[in-house]
Amino acid sequence: MATVYAFVSHKDGVLDDSAAELAAAAKKFTSAPVTAIVTGSGVDAAAAKAAELFPAVWKIDAAELAYPNAEVVRKALLNNLAAGAVVLMANNTFGMDLGPGLAVKLGGAYVSDVVAIEGADGDTLKVVRQEYGGVVSTHVTVDMSAGAVITVRPGAIAAEEGAAVGGAVEAKAAGDLAAKRKFIEVREPEAGDVDITKAEVLVSVGRGIEDQENIEIAHELAKAIGSHAEVSCSRPIVDAKWMDASRQVGTSGKSVKPKVYLAMGISGSFQHMGGIKGGLVVAVNKNPNAPIFQVANVGIEADILEFIPALTEALEEL
Repeated sequence: MATVYAFVSHKDGVLDDSAAELAAAAKKFTSAPVTAIVTGSGVDAAAAKAAELFPAVWKIDAAELAYPNAEVVRKALLNNLAAGAVVLMANNTFGMDLGPGLAVKLGGAYVSDVVAIEGADGDTLKVVRQEYGGVVSTHVTVDMSAGAVITVRPGAIAAEEGAAVGGAVEAKAAGDLAAKRKFIEVREPEAGDVDITKAEVLVSVGRGIEDQENIEIAHELAKAIGSHAEVSCSRPIVDAKWMDASRQVGTSGKSVKPKVYLAMGISGSFQHMGGIKGGLVVAVNKNPNAPIFQVANVGIEADILEFIPALTEALEEL
């Protein structure tokens, strides 16, 4: 099997949670040392953190890599990776931009949004993906003989707990990074009335709430829980303009890690679940086949328009 690499995401010297998940994912199909790749400008802190998870780290540091431009990062990787390399990365918005073109340039296979890895037999890797919004699981066989790029769904493969690895960091030259795509500026979204990333409990509503007026029952439940609870939502609620975008959880919204996540009437698409980084997930949905029941810690089949008021009343009595 070719050398396995993990492209890790980071911001301001802090590794994304997916870095530890990629380390765990790699161990499911190879016993050989895995090399993490950290790109950016001034990435010493991020590389040091990666060395706690991986036995070897490549640090590619260049001013052109200060902003995560997929075209530029792809060139930096290709300037260092040998033919036949197997590269793991998170299936986030940047990974979905970077991965396909990297696979084409490497001449290897490309598999996106992997939720489980069943193992490998030589150069044959077996992985699991989900189709039709998570309703169907597909078992995919990947030929890694010419290399591969595999994006792993954040949160799908649990990170391992343990002592720091203490890997070695090696600086690699970025090489020619000339690109047609040019970074212009970063525009931060306007701050909302609440910061859902700080809440210990989130009452999150989806299509099952049915009407904008019904969102009030979610606020009543959050009030009954206490000051440490807030109301959040899935993307369809924001698209309908029923709630502000600052309350959206998901890959195109906020990433949250509350102690308890109450998913009320949410189907559980991978875009939404990608924003939940931890905590006890309690799903309430009247559809017994809702994909969210496959990942929730607690699943309750019920109509949220009846369940939420009943739970609120019970909490108020307590």
